[in-house]
Formats: sequence, structure tokens, C-alpha cells
Amino acid sequence: MKSYREELWFQTKERRAFINITPLVEECVRKSGIKEGLCLCNAMHITSSVFINDDEEGLHQDFEVWLEKLAPEKPYSLYRHNGYEDNADAHLKRTIMGREVVVAVTAGRLDLGTWERIFYGEFDGRRRKRVLVKIIGE
Repeated sequence: MKSYREELWFQTKERRAFINITPLVEECVRKSGIKEGLCLCNAMHITSSVFINDDEEGLHQDFEVWLEKLAPEKPYSLYRHNGYEDNADAHLKRTIMGREVVVAVTAGRLDLGTWERIFYGEFDGRRRKRVLVKIIGE
């Protein structure tokens, strides 16, 4: 079995962002040379996420509104964690959106559904963070 590892790095200008990383992950699969296997993508920071969904702007706005209702950024005093930092909401949003995805690799390509795309979700941006891409197979 072969294995391939790559880190993708992001630094958003905004506190929150959704970035379609599918093309970057597809390039990792191509570079790996693996034709049949599994591709793991996981956020290596506790205030960011990797998830699969549709790349549609309205849906992204819906995520933002929904997440803000569930875990509002302010008031900062709402959270006990915020004694040291002001990002408790980002930890909660990451928990909701998930840490990682696993996608099958078939015939050297990501085996995604018709509208499925892989996203990096940033909930406490403005600093450098990474996503691990690990591909195993033959």
C-alpha cells in the first residue's frame, strides 16, 4: 500500500470563511499517484473545520446565520472560555461542522457526489492554519 501526505495552509483576512478546497485536494490525489484508496482531510486546529457540502453562496450565508444563532460570537462574556481568548464560539462552531472528511479515491479521482465539494471552514481566522491531506491506497 502507498501513502501520501501533504499540508494545505490557509490564512483568512476575515474571522470566518468557507473555502472550497476541492481543487487543492484533487491535486494532492493526482500527485499521490494512488488510483484506488481513501483520502482523509482534517483541520489541524480546534477552531477550524473540514466538511463536505454544496458550493452555493446562499447556503454558505445560511451556515453563517445558523451557526451564529447556535454559538454567537458576542457577547464574549457569554462563555467561560473567553477569560483568556475571545474565541469560544469558534470552538463550538468547529464541533458542529466537524473536524474531517474521508473520501474514496476511485480510478485516481475523488469519488464525490454530483454537488459535493470539500470545504475548509474558518471560525477564528487571521492567523495561519493547516489542513492535513493523507491518502492511502494502491
